[in-house]
Amino acid sequence: MAGCFCHGCLGPSSYKVGTMAEKFDCHYCRDNLQGKKYVQKDGHHCCLKCFDKFCANTCVQCRKPIGADSKEVHYKNRYWHDTCFRCSKCLQPLASETFVAKDNKILCNKCTTREDNPKCKGCLKPIVAGDQNVEYKGTVWHKDCFTCSNCKQVIGTGSFFPKGEDFYCVTCHEAKFAKHCVKCNKAITSGGITYQDQPWHAECFVCVTCSKKLAGQRFTAVEDQYYCVDCYKNFVAKKCAGCKNPITGFGKGSSVVAYEGQSWHDYCFHCKKCSVNLANKRFVFHQEQVYCPDCAKKL
Repeated sequence: MAGCFCHGCLGPSSYKVGTMAEKFDCHYCRDNLQGKKYVQKDGHHCCLKCFDKFCANTCVQCRKPIGADSKEVHYKNRYWHDTCFRCSKCLQPLASETFVAKDNKILCNKCTTREDNPKCKGCLKPIVAGDQNVEYKGTVWHKDCFTCSNCKQVIGTGSFFPKGEDFYCVTCHEAKFAKHCVKCNKAITSGGITYQDQPWHAECFVCVTCSKKLAGQRFTAVEDQYYCVDCYKNFVAKKCAGCKNPITGFGKGSSVVAYEGQSWHDYCFHCKKCSVNLANKRFVFHQEQVYCPDCAKKL
């Protein structure tokens, strides 16, 4: 990344070199290592020759193995001989110096300043090596120049919300733009649901009886209270005077017949004697029972 002020790591990163005092054989060629220099890597012991052949990292610059006796520089999963780790432009040795990684190249500080440095969107001054910066969609700011458009506080590398050409910190975005949940009155920053033009957190829109989440589920609203299907059946719904089961308004029997304080599924509203269905027909109500006109005459 342009403008990244870095140090490489000098020395082996995942192995150690020593002289073998015990009786061990090379993991690869099986030669006796006792009294010889060896390398221990990934739990295995091997001679220097096999290390170079099978284990050594390859130098990015010269493409040769970095032997166990060589000094190695490693940076972001890339490796160099210490003598190969140089500025891409002036070839100054950088193994023990600070440097800039730019466009997959390694540059010294002087060569970096000669490059076309990006300009800060905030103060319009160049962003040079060592400056902490923020980049968003190809635009760059000094870290301290990247501020909230509303409260003017430094956002830096913190979370933010873009709105056109403006940027808002989390607090200002919530106060200025975010919807607030009807139940808890807290900002809905992601997700959320809307019912009858009112916003809710999904975790707040729950059955008033069992607290089951209702988002994406069938539910019933009764006097600004919300019930899942099971709780509505068990605790709220009227019972059919015919079959004694709840009248839910879901599926079969969504039409209801109501009379004298009693309710029936439309398919349960039939004559007590002849069983003809009387929904949307004339009927006689006698001693809490429903009859068709013909059967009523015979009572």
